[in-house]
This record gives sequence, C-alpha cells and structure tokens, in this order.
Amino acid sequence: MRAMERTGLLFTVMRRTGDSVRATRRSGRIAHSIRVPVAAAVLSLLACSVAAQGVWDQPASVLAGKVADTLGPGQARLTIQNLSSIPAEQIPVIRKLLAQDLKARGITLAGAESANAIRVTLSESARERLWVAEVAEGDDAKVVMLELGPAPASAAKSAGALVLRKQLILTAREPVLAVLDMGLELVALEPQQIVFYAHAADGWQEQQRTNIGAQATLARDPRGMFVWENAQSFDAWLPGAHCIGGSPAAGSSAAWSMQCHASDDPWTIETAPSIRAFYNASRNYFTGVLVPDPGPALSPFYSLAVLPRAAGSALLIGGIDGKVQAVENGALYPIDGTRDWGSDFAVLESGCGAGTQVIVSGSGDAPNDSLRAYEVPAAEAEPASEPLDIQGTVKALSTAPDQKSVLAIVRNANHQYEVDRVTALCN
Repeated sequence: MRAMERTGLLFTVMRRTGDSVRATRRSGRIAHSIRVPVAAAVLSLLACSVAAQGVWDQPASVLAGKVADTLGPGQARLTIQNLSSIPAEQIPVIRKLLAQDLKARGITLAGAESANAIRVTLSESARERLWVAEVAEGDDAKVVMLELGPAPASAAKSAGALVLRKQLILTAREPVLAVLDMGLELVALEPQQIVFYAHAADGWQEQQRTNIGAQATLARDPRGMFVWENAQSFDAWLPGAHCIGGSPAAGSSAAWSMQCHASDDPWTIETAPSIRAFYNASRNYFTGVLVPDPGPALSPFYSLAVLPRAAGSALLIGGIDGKVQAVENGALYPIDGTRDWGSDFAVLESGCGAGTQVIVSGSGDAPNDSLRAYEVPAAEAEPASEPLDIQGTVKALSTAPDQKSVLAIVRNANHQYEVDRVTALCN
C-alpha cells in the first residue's frame, strides 16, 4: 500500500514537469509519454526508496500495534534511541513509519506538553535484533518488545580494537550503590550498610555487615562511591555520609574497622591526581564545583573520569544534560560522537588499541542496556568495540584498582542487583 501511494506521488510530480514528463490515469491504467533518461532516473530513485523503507515496514507496523494495545488512542511524544548497526540515515525513515502506523491506530505524535511518552530503543546482539518500546502514561510505564532475528551480515559493525567480556561475580536483593574489589575481599555499598565478602571456592561469601548510621534522606535513585586508598583502607561516600574502612592485621580474624559520620564534604572522585566534587544529595548529581578548581566553570554532572594524555591528563565529564565535555590545559571543549552515551562511564587500561578506553553505558533507562568501549584521542569519541549486551539496566560503573577491569552494577528485570566484571580481549 505504501509503495502504491509513493507511486501515485511520483506521477503527480511527473505531471507537473510539463513537456519533459506527462502522465495521466485512465480507467485504472496509466498512459504516459516520458523522455527516457528522465524516467529512468526518477524510477531508479523510487526503487531505491521503496527498497530502503520496505525493510522496516513490517517491524514498524507490529511494534506500533503493540504500543497501541498498551497505550490506547491519544497523544504521545516519540523518541528513538539507536544502539544497533542500523545506519543513522535510516532512523528518520523508521520514525516516519512508526508515526504513520501509530496515527492509523489512533495515536498522534505530540510535543513536550504531552504526559504520555513512547521511548523506542533499537538494539542488537550477535544473535538477534530487539526493538523495545517503553510506554509511559504519566508515572505509569510499561514495556513492549519486538524480536527481529539476527542482523544481516552486511550491516554488522566493525569489531574495533577489542571485544568486551563480562563475568557475573555477585548477586544481591538489596540495592547496590557501589562496589570495590580489593583482591581477596569485595566490598559493597548499600543504602544503609556496607557489606564485606570474602573470596571462596564457590564465589564471594558474605562475611560482615556494618550499619552506616545517620545520613541524609536518600533520593529515589541514590549514588554511592568507593575510593581505594591502598590494600588496607578505603573511603566510602554516599549522600550525607562518609565512611573510612580499615582492614584487620594480616593473619588476624578480627573484622574490618569502620568509622562512619554525617558529612557534606566534597566526595573524593580520583586520588591521582586528587579530585573532589561537591554532591547534591537532594538531586542525585554533582554540582559542578571541583576541588581543586580546574579553571572553566562546569555544569552539574553525573560522571567524571581522568583520561591519560601524552602530556598530562584530561577530565572527561558527563553532564546531566547528556553532553560530554573535557577539561584539558584549563580549556573546556565538547566531545563529539557521544550521542549514544549514557550517564555512567569508567576508564579501562586494556592494553588494546590506544591502550586506554572509556567503557560507557547505553543512553536512556532501557530494560536491557549495553556497554561499549570508546577511545577519545582528542575531541571525538571513536568506537573501539561492538556493544556488549547487558540483561538489565546499568546503574553504576567503576574502575577496579588495577585499572584492568570495570565493575558494572546492574538491576535486572526481577529488580535484583548484579555485579559484573567487564574485561577486554584484543582483536
């Protein structure tokens, strides 16, 4: 049907070209007189357009039907996030098809004033392509999904300098805000407690829990952070509280010592060089004020990492507005190629490619997230791996003390929390 409609549009254009092209419709048949070179060029363009768009007709229609069954008639905002190998120039085509199919089912697209939202994420793995639509009506949200099968081999992206791998090392029922791998011990920061795990033959076994005590009222989705000092001590930060942990003497059976107190001091984000940032506990992000002052004024941000450079280092900053910027030699500049970055990232010294990469979560709060490695040699982020599928939503990323792996905290579909160790293999 859409191909026929486009054909009709073609002949309308042809009719208006005067002497060059003339076409009329008679009794359902088309009589025409066309100059051959012009006709061939126009029809070739039509064939390419129909072929490119026809690939997405059926999945767009099916997904629109699932959304309509969930939302019902009305208005809604539509956003599309592409985490797949679909070329960027085809996303407007998919959006147009979805808009047409939604309209046919009684859903018209609206602007920011609408309380309803349809957030579509296009993702894929080596096994299948998956389109996920989060349908939000006010504060109520539901998810519908469409499996499309494996991507064509011709559409696969270059593997880049490395391949990411993940290993599940811990599961927990309580929310995990941060985690610290200290070799023989693993420390997890929960909203009210710090939990110590010891390495055993069958995995990590819980050994000790320590209450944090008085602290600020936590936001809906609070953050936390560990800073590794050395093999015997660490700092833990969470909204309104600061804790210092000390290990027992070697060979001792004593427990870790913990000292926690209320605090609104800036959090230590990096120890070398020492960087501290003020945290807004009520809004769940950093204010943009750093100690020491880097020079240019910074906007509020979620994530900060130090990137090694040939001469010194640069600060990579993920703002709450979705923009990624860097501070280097007292200058603030934007990083291109970060449109699909989420709010969490961490640095990995893989030894592959340029040697150091940034591991980044996917943008949005999709039910199935992804991680991808990028290299940032200057003012542009370059993909260094294909996306690594994550069965859940990435809530936090942190670099292990040895810099050779990244720990990812994931909330899965059952609202349980997992800790994955992410490493890289060189291609």
